[in-house]
Amino acid sequence: MNNKFPKKYISEEGIDWIQHGAKQGEVLTGTVKSIKPFGAFVEVDKGVIGLLHIEDISVSRIKSPAERFSVGQKINVMIKSVDKDLNRIELTHKELLGTWEENVENYEEGSKVKGIVRETEKKGNGIFIELRPNLVGLAEYKDGYEYGQTVDVFIKKIVKDKKKIKLLII
Repeated sequence: MNNKFPKKYISEEGIDWIQHGAKQGEVLTGTVKSIKPFGAFVEVDKGVIGLLHIEDISVSRIKSPAERFSVGQKINVMIKSVDKDLNRIELTHKELLGTWEENVENYEEGSKVKGIVRETEKKGNGIFIELRPNLVGLAEYKDGYEYGQTVDVFIKKIVKDKKKIKLLII
């Protein structure tokens, strides 16, 4: 057995689980152990702690995993990859939040909804607004909006074949 990961961090039982039991795509319930700017460490089966990278938390760009999770919180995660050489697992959460198609079913053109400003690009595309963690729409740029702000939006157009939602901030 290759024990490159120090024993003080992982038990023999945890190493055995990574080597023989952990499967990519497996869904587990875990506990958030710590939050860092780049992701969250989540304890799953056999005391194994895996990394949940910030980009694997949701489709929406977030600045900190603390926007979604807190230490001690129980969350569902999926094993994204298993590194048997280093006895590590990498986790993902966004795949458990539903597909774009599943999420957009709850919205229709001409409706007014609330969203969260996730990214503003004055010279770029506009303002990206999160309607759900796995559903983001785009509104034209307007001054005065900041990251994390809750806004009311009007759904101008849903383009299903391109997976796009055009919004208007109201």
